[in-house]
Amino acid sequence: MVFKKKDKFHILLTNIALNLKEGAIFFADYKLNNVSDLKPFSEKMKELESKGDSYVHEVIKDLNHAFITPIEREDILLLTMSMDDVIDGIEHCAALFEMYSITQADDFMLSFVDAIKNCAFEIEKCVELLSTKKLLQIREHAIKIKDYESKCDTVLRQSIKNLFTVEKDPIRIIQYKEIYENLEDIADSCQSVANNLETIIMKNA
Repeated sequence: MVFKKKDKFHILLTNIALNLKEGAIFFADYKLNNVSDLKPFSEKMKELESKGDSYVHEVIKDLNHAFITPIEREDILLLTMSMDDVIDGIEHCAALFEMYSITQADDFMLSFVDAIKNCAFEIEKCVELLSTKKLLQIREHAIKIKDYESKCDTVLRQSIKNLFTVEKDPIRIIQYKEIYENLEDIADSCQSVANNLETIIMKNA
């Protein structure tokens, strides 16, 4: 049994994935020119994160009432929560930028953000493929997500090494290190989505 286009769980998972993609695009493309741009940036990300939470609540409510589900309840829930972790992480990172008054993303941050945005596109493609019987096609997108996460591991090591080499302000070191690690955590959350998708493939293909 797999999702059908009009299945309520497929619709909700699609909404979560599309909201995640919208958040990743907004986060990546928003132009921070000065400190006054940080509050609307953070507020918009909070709005998208809250929207994602409402979808999660709907999934949980429907799982509690559904007699039969297209795939195992636990798999629907794990996929839902792992996608929610991604948008939560992006929102938290936007809040850090506002809290620390950072308006200039360095090249390391841009590399992280680009990878995260690409992961969001792959996640949306995977969720769309869940509505078909071609579950094995999901795997190539899951592999791409894991490749992006692996690149973020490398960027994290490079960014922290560079930070301790060139930055002299200890407060700035703390702030930037936290942001780098937060961005890598988001990539880890994307990998968790990929892992959950592969579990679904294994059980249902």
